[in-house]
Amino acid sequence: MKSVEVNFDGLVGPTHNYAGLSEGNVASLSNANNSSNPKSAALQGLKKMKALHDMGLTQGVFAPQERPDIYTLKRLGFQGSDAQILNAAYKTSPTLLASCCSASTMWTANAATVSPSADTHNQKVHFTAANLANKFHRSLEPETTSNILKAIFNNDDYFQHHQHLNDNEHFGDEGAANHTRLCENYGEKGLEIFTYGRVAFNRSTPTPTKYPARQTLEASQAIARLHGVSDENAVFVQQNPDVIDQGVFHNDVIAVGNQNVLLYHEQAYLNTDSFKAEVSQKFSGKNLHFIEVSTEQVSIEDAVNTYLFNTQIITLADNSMAIIAPMHCRENIQVFDYLQSLIAASNPINHLEFFDVNESMKNGGGPACLRLRVALTDQELAAVNPNCLLTDSLYLQLVAWVNNHYRDKLTLKDLSDPQLLIESRTALDELTQLLSLGSVYRFQN
Repeated sequence: MKSVEVNFDGLVGPTHNYAGLSEGNVASLSNANNSSNPKSAALQGLKKMKALHDMGLTQGVFAPQERPDIYTLKRLGFQGSDAQILNAAYKTSPTLLASCCSASTMWTANAATVSPSADTHNQKVHFTAANLANKFHRSLEPETTSNILKAIFNNDDYFQHHQHLNDNEHFGDEGAANHTRLCENYGEKGLEIFTYGRVAFNRSTPTPTKYPARQTLEASQAIARLHGVSDENAVFVQQNPDVIDQGVFHNDVIAVGNQNVLLYHEQAYLNTDSFKAEVSQKFSGKNLHFIEVSTEQVSIEDAVNTYLFNTQIITLADNSMAIIAPMHCRENIQVFDYLQSLIAASNPINHLEFFDVNESMKNGGGPACLRLRVALTDQELAAVNPNCLLTDSLYLQLVAWVNNHYRDKLTLKDLSDPQLLIESRTALDELTQLLSLGSVYRFQN
């Protein structure tokens, strides 16, 4: 059966800011309290979407969260009008206010875990929104994320949606950023790789000491159960705690896969040999390519700073593969040299494209963070909300929408401006009409 993999990229929200909220994320911490450029960030993301659309890929659009999150601030005791709540929150705790204005949902790799119908017990595409329990600012997202997912994939004949896992770090779930699928073709049964950072119910197992491990084994196992992914089609592997302590906060910072290719750093996993043996045993395709990058070729520091592994590997119409990389990879001599050798070597990857996603990079996410991958059959694709799929016309509409509603520059003090809340809600209300999402935000109900 003919299938495609659709990238649903997250639109950067109007309150995009740098507050250094993400412990363990080197870029996020190093840019804390700098002014941000919401308009530029959103346009950069759209430019990448359009480029992939022009390469012949099916490209989707994922809406941002409602921010500032007035409802959370009220729940935490702030009272009065919206303007009074924003002012009081800023005076009491600027970091709390910034958390309630976070636009981190631009990274839809964290939105959910997706299992294609070829892998699941009932032959439906399964979605579970991530609970993101490890970070306060991201733990506010799952409800709205689920609403958006249901509005995009709104046909029960083909799609099944699950409530996010329990809001507790024992079941900390960071979505597709710790989930990789290998397959011969997108429509055939694949092998789902769940990467976790720690075992919650067994404290004797290895764990990082400097930075938190955000994904637990227990969460990964729960997702596999919910989605009806059999043991024969799942591999659970622990990320190397040492690299988490070096700023590798998700698996997609140290490994990336596409179809029959897994590109990973030699320090990515705790037990690489046994992991490769299990993958090789369970993979049902013919030609499996393990591409291991040595520390000598690329250091962990360079991998983190350039997001070499947070690139996208995509399959083009001629079945060749391309890497979509951030400009940082071109500017780093060691990483650029490695990429040149990679596309010249004997493997399916033979094309390389660089994109400016600097606004995202400064907050700790490369091109792969910006997209949620969804493998769909032709019938399933036809059942997707068509207004959420990028066209030339929708691209122009979204560019105009950003230019009309987004600010050029934003400081942390600006987050307390009640006019920003009005601007954000006005923009999102218009966006839901553009994408035919219905009422997915609280202010719309």
